[in-house]
Amino acid sequence: MNIDELNDIIILSKKLNLIYIVKDNTNKDNKLDYFKSFFNNVICVDDGYKALKEFENQSFSIVITDIEIKGISGFDLIECFKNIDENIISIIYTNNEDKESFLKTIDLEIDGYLLKPFIENEFFKILYRSIKKSIIKKENKKIKKDLKLLKQYNEVIDKSTIISKTDTKGRITFANDNFCKVSEYSRNELLGKNHRIVRHPDNPKELYTDLWNTVKNKKQEWTGILKNLTKSGKPYYVKTTIKPILDSKGKIIEYIGVRDDISSIMSDRKHLNDKIDSTDLSLLILIQIEEFDILDKFYNISTVDKIEKMFGYNILTYLPNNFIFEHIYNLGSGQFALLTNFFDFFDANINLNKYLEHFIKNVKSSVLLIDEIEYDLNIVVSYSFGKDHLFEDAKCGLLQAINKKELIKYANDSSIKEHIEAKKNMEIIKMVKIALDNYKIISYFQPIINNKTKEIEKYESLVRLVDETGSVLSPFSFLDVSKKGTYYNKITHRVLENSFKILEHISTKISINLSSLDIEKEQTRIKLFELLEEYKDDASRVVFELLEDEEVKDFEIIKKFIKKVKAMGVQIAIDDFGAGYSSFERLLDFEPDILKIDGSLIKNIASDEYSKNVVETIVSFAKKQNIQTIAEYVENEEIYNILYDLGVDYSQGYYFGKPENININNSII
Repeated sequence: MNIDELNDIIILSKKLNLIYIVKDNTNKDNKLDYFKSFFNNVICVDDGYKALKEFENQSFSIVITDIEIKGISGFDLIECFKNIDENIISIIYTNNEDKESFLKTIDLEIDGYLLKPFIENEFFKILYRSIKKSIIKKENKKIKKDLKLLKQYNEVIDKSTIISKTDTKGRITFANDNFCKVSEYSRNELLGKNHRIVRHPDNPKELYTDLWNTVKNKKQEWTGILKNLTKSGKPYYVKTTIKPILDSKGKIIEYIGVRDDISSIMSDRKHLNDKIDSTDLSLLILIQIEEFDILDKFYNISTVDKIEKMFGYNILTYLPNNFIFEHIYNLGSGQFALLTNFFDFFDANINLNKYLEHFIKNVKSSVLLIDEIEYDLNIVVSYSFGKDHLFEDAKCGLLQAINKKELIKYANDSSIKEHIEAKKNMEIIKMVKIALDNYKIISYFQPIINNKTKEIEKYESLVRLVDETGSVLSPFSFLDVSKKGTYYNKITHRVLENSFKILEHISTKISINLSSLDIEKEQTRIKLFELLEEYKDDASRVVFELLEDEEVKDFEIIKKFIKKVKAMGVQIAIDDFGAGYSSFERLLDFEPDILKIDGSLIKNIASDEYSKNVVETIVSFAKKQNIQTIAEYVENEEIYNILYDLGVDYSQGYYFGKPENININNSII
């Protein structure tokens, strides 16, 4: 707010009388003294009914009230005041932040919603906007009373560029050049005709009933969205204002129609931001053509450009007829934005989710015909309303919808949540860096037991992080975040070094987890082969547990790696076998020596006959293929006995031992 605006508020406020309703008028935090110094006269009461009596006996320009007051609620009180004086400036001053109260404020057309604790700058903004609105409202009433014929012409002409005039029977008597250009009709073809010449059949009859009742019977201005047809049959949309022109006796002599063509699509992101900034409260909908990146790869640039432009041109056609967005923006890469004033949509009394479901359904059922080829498109949408971070919220929501395979996503505060998540991730990355620098990425080892002898024959190496407080963290706390940065490779290399180093101090085998991501990285493969060369005499005691990864980029690299390490004596195990659909497919790819049966099957085996049958099938299959089996999540003797009877070769779980560090020369590996 600038100095001039602030001075205006101070000058105007000195002329205003305030009625101030509080919960407790003895509370020193009520800001009563502040308001007394600001307004001409201030009456403060702590009872709604007392406030009504004061309002009936005195003249007030502004009311400030809490929601929860004695007698009646602040909302009901303001409604009573407005019934007495529709020009009263009303402000809610409360610590209530719930959505229902905010929507109630909108519904009652209350001028401002001020949250406690009192922030002077926010109060100034609300007051300035409310006073300005009140002045404009009063001026508009005066203009409507005194407006002359010439003034009426100028007012309408200034609003838009597509202009027509009709006589009292609805025949076109004037059409400007832009009307002819957009409609594709010549002036001679339009003059003398009814506007039905450009009317689209999709417009409901009720719309025209309302239009003519407003301009002809009520003699008032009508504004709305109309869908029209060009001479060649192309649909276009216009935001239309129709005004009856009256003579000095109030008789209609003709009608003027002015229109904005809202079919055009703006392509500049800056235009979108500028429009958001210039509107108090907006509703923004982001639209993404599904799998647009595949279109971009599959078709040539020219075809993709045509698909994108044609879809953008048709967006208004796909939208339900009960509300048409005035502003459409092409953001590139198959992404579009719809923007409107939130209150315009709110006043339309439309269920937004159902509106968007209808929109998505219309797109899905339509076909784009380009160069005699049909294209079926699907879309994902997100929406947010407000002002600050509006685009960022909707964009984050769109990404979440795509990742979660949702069609519609309400995205308010998504960017804030993402910022909080990003900050948390940065703290984790910092923690990982400190741990790497101080050799606090360590390995814990969990024993794997031979089911027949109950002797430890292997250990699985499991990564842990020791933080600055000395707490030992599991990989769930840091590994996924590390994969997004540059430290994941360093963690992997440290674990590999720890795991091979332990071979010098134990006589059993060591089992090391490797993901497809690890193997695909050349640096990690080089590190592995260096360690296998260094410990070549112990290579036969090394087992690589291959973890399933949905984002395998190159199976050939993985197959070659498996073949090479097996030739060096390393055994291959498939981890989490029995989970999902790809387990048996991996058997063909990896040719494993060991199957580690998925823990979800083991932990329920004592109570779930299905799990038991699946495990029995896996064991039977493995024995025929001469493949060893290991059961994870062996938590008690009952589970162990069942696995023993089924013929599982090895067990791993808390029944035999938790993952622990191994002290070597007073140091932890």
